[in-house]
Amino acid sequence: MTAVPPSPARRRRIAVRQILCLLPLLLVTVLAVRHRHVLGEGFGHLATAKWPWLLAAAGATCLTWVAAAVSRQGAVVERLPRLRLLATQFAAGSANHLLPTGLGANAVNLRFMTVCGLPLARSSAALALYLLAEVIGRLGLLAALLVAFPHALRLGSLVPGKALGPLLLGICVLLVAAAGALACVRRLRAAALSFLRTALGEARSVHTRPSRALALWGGSLAFPALQAAGLAAVGTALGLPVPAWHMALAYLAATVAVALIPTPGGIGSVEAALIVALVAAGGPVAVATAVVLAFRIITVWVPLLPGALTLGALVRLKVI
Repeated sequence: MTAVPPSPARRRRIAVRQILCLLPLLLVTVLAVRHRHVLGEGFGHLATAKWPWLLAAAGATCLTWVAAAVSRQGAVVERLPRLRLLATQFAAGSANHLLPTGLGANAVNLRFMTVCGLPLARSSAALALYLLAEVIGRLGLLAALLVAFPHALRLGSLVPGKALGPLLLGICVLLVAAAGALACVRRLRAAALSFLRTALGEARSVHTRPSRALALWGGSLAFPALQAAGLAAVGTALGLPVPAWHMALAYLAATVAVALIPTPGGIGSVEAALIVALVAAGGPVAVATAVVLAFRIITVWVPLLPGALTLGALVRLKVI
């Protein structure tokens, strides 16, 4: 019996999928080459650190993927396959460092939910609900630590007074432009209202189930808390003379400050903001720089290659 050769369209789909499998590895290689000096210096600092605290930082980093998976599950009513959901969060972390402002992670999770059978509108609504919960959780933790330790951080060094006016002006311009577009373009207004109805319906359904609501908000609080704990552990490992709670506060303030800067995974902008924040919390510049480089090695660079391999495998297996 003669085998039927694949059609041209099928061959093209196979070729595109193979390219998508290899693309993450190519992007990781490019990033590693561009930041090779940072990598070398960061690994050098790790060699002089206290290893038990570095292991604690690595453990906190691993738990962030669990927290993300729990929160993603809490954003939808349907039960998602647990192992595939966890693997997707690990792969999404790698994608997040390869594309700007969270686009990689959001695209991976959106694709995963649609493959699991959720309509695109509901998947998008669940994604928006997760992002909203994550923002509220991060800001809530930051506010709680600022109340508990009001003098731990000089916020003026993170957001200089001269930059605050242009920043607020830019936000107002964006809001006015968005409102004008919605008012003038009927199709855009109809699409926005439709999405808003879907998102509100999804949020209402999730919050009628206590287990889902607990997963959504618990995971959203745990995720930034674990990230901050990881930085505090690295700071302790390298002997940064700043209390752990103050280091956690510095991390949350720095990540909020750079949230709107469109760099891949915050590479570059996060390092600079973290160094400024740790110095503002009372740390010496040299030690703060070493802590930030070591922290980013553990949380970004070490998981980047296995995350890219996982991403390629998930694409090949049609999980995403």
